[in-house]
Amino acid sequence: MADDPYDILGVKRTATQKEIQTAYRKLAKKLHPDLNPGNTASEEKFKAAASAYAILSDEDKRKRFDSGEIDASGADAPPKHYYRDYAGTAGQKDRYANAGGYADFGDGDDIFSSFFSRRAGAGGTARARGQDRHFAMEVEFLDAFNGIHRDISLPDGPPLDIRIPPGTRDGQTLRLRGKGDAGFNGGEAGDALIEIRVRPHPLFRLDGDDIRFELPISISEAVLGGKIDVPTPSGPLHVTLPAHSNSGKVLRLKGKGAPKRDGAHGDLFLTLKILLPEKADAALSDFVRDWQAGKAQAPRRTMGV
Repeated sequence: MADDPYDILGVKRTATQKEIQTAYRKLAKKLHPDLNPGNTASEEKFKAAASAYAILSDEDKRKRFDSGEIDASGADAPPKHYYRDYAGTAGQKDRYANAGGYADFGDGDDIFSSFFSRRAGAGGTARARGQDRHFAMEVEFLDAFNGIHRDISLPDGPPLDIRIPPGTRDGQTLRLRGKGDAGFNGGEAGDALIEIRVRPHPLFRLDGDDIRFELPISISEAVLGGKIDVPTPSGPLHVTLPAHSNSGKVLRLKGKGAPKRDGAHGDLFLTLKILLPEKADAALSDFVRDWQAGKAQAPRRTMGV
């Protein structure tokens, strides 16, 4: 079936949420209109992929689609009727036969009145839900981390104040109920689906719920340790640096990582990197030259050289 969301994303019906997300991101990066300007076919495929992901990424909607309760657009599927539900069985009077031996349309509970009762308005035009509209928005790493309110204007719509929750991840979709295309003949409006794209940060890197970054320290700080100021996504912190800290040592700041859905936070991991002074220091050079213990050190002895 061409509009089956599993077929559109190219995943099996048993796919995990992670596999579904990976498949969608791969298609989105390939098909997004910003990367294919003027390519109508690519834009339509991108919209189809986004609609499919909106169904399959939502556990409740996925179950309802799998069970046939909703269709690939997210609209309620019409009830299924089968001939056997209405045909008379042996020994029973045909419910559609009248005394004159001709078949009648049944009363209000038969298949025909069920069909016509779902039609509304002049000319028997059925109600239809409006189409969802798909957009993309770029946000800064720190705004996604801490959360932010944004004023946006959708095409043909009034300005909106939307909230990007703390801990929003790259590729997540915000749903604005009723902000899509208008419904037909009184049907409900579709939704606006906004895919969030988080710009990379020059220092911080997201690793699941944790944040990692490389922290430069001076020779004095590495040798002597002490209190130092450390930048974090939520603001500077005073951190105690252990004396005799080597490059590559990792410090863990518990609960200073990305916000989780349950209100908790991941951790922040700092990887230390010792930096020499930008300009050569004669006193430092003289000290190292005469430092006998330093000459006896063999940092590469475990490498066989």
